[in-house]
Amino acid sequence: MANRGAVVGLVLVVLLLGVALLGPLLATRNPLASDVEHGLSALGAPLPPSRAALLGTDPLGRDEWSRVVTAAGTSLSIAALATIIALVIGLSIGLVAGYAGGTIDRVLMRLVDLALAFPFVLLAILLASLFREADLGSSSAPVFLTLGLVSWTTMARVIRGKARVLARSEMVIAARAIGASASRIVVRHILPNVIGVVLVVAALGFAENLLAESVLSYLGLGPPPPAPTWGRMLYDGRAYYRTAPHLVLVPGLAIAIAVIAFNLVGEGLRDAFDARERR
Repeated sequence: MANRGAVVGLVLVVLLLGVALLGPLLATRNPLASDVEHGLSALGAPLPPSRAALLGTDPLGRDEWSRVVTAAGTSLSIAALATIIALVIGLSIGLVAGYAGGTIDRVLMRLVDLALAFPFVLLAILLASLFREADLGSSSAPVFLTLGLVSWTTMARVIRGKARVLARSEMVIAARAIGASASRIVVRHILPNVIGVVLVVAALGFAENLLAESVLSYLGLGPPPPAPTWGRMLYDGRAYYRTAPHLVLVPGLAIAIAVIAFNLVGEGLRDAFDARERR
C-alpha cells in the first residue's frame, strides 16, 4: 500500500473487473445490433460522442460504449484463462526442474529454450491459425489456448530459479533427513515459498496476454465477429481514424489502461515480496 503506483493499478484493476462482470448491465444498447437509421449520420458516417451515444457509434451504427464494456469481459476472460494455463504449465515444469536438478533440470530447461527460440507473436499467430481449423466448441478457445501454450516459459524459468535455491535450504534438507517424499517436500515446503513469485509473474503475464490477445484480434485471429473485443474494435476503426477518431481512441485507451494497471500491480507485488524477503 506504500507504493502509490501499485495502489492506482489496483484501483484500476478492480474497476476493470467490475466493468467486465457488469458489462451486460452497463451496456445501454445491444452491442451486436446495428442501427443504420439512427446510429449513422445523413452521409452514413459514424456518429461522434454525444448524449445519445456516450462514446459515439461505429461504422454499423452500433453503440461504442456498449461494445467497449461488453468487450472488457471477453478480452479479460481470455487473458485470465490464458494466464491460468500458463501458470499450470510453468509452475509444474519450474518446480520439477528446480527441485530435481541434474538431467531432468537440463532437459526441461532446453525445452524452455526451444520455446523461447520462436518469436512470441509469430508462434501465437501460427498456433491460433491451427486451432481455428479445429472445432473446439468455443469462439474464444483458440485464443486462450494459444496464449497459454506460448506464455508459460517466463513462469517456468522464474519458478525454477526460486525452487533451486529452496531445494538447498535447511528446511528441505531437514525434510529429506526425516524421510519426506519428493512430492511432499515440493507441495509442503517449496510451493508455499514461491507463491509470492507466482503472483508477481501471473500479474505481469496477465498484462502480456491481454496485449497479445489484442494483437491477435487485430490480425483477425481472435474471437470471430460480431463478438466485440478491444483488438477487433481497434481494427474496425482503423479506416476512420481521421473522420471518427473515437473508434481508435476508445479501444486503444481501454487496452492501454488495462495493461498498465496489471503491470503496476505486478511491480507493486514484486517490490512488496522483495522487501519481505530482505527482512
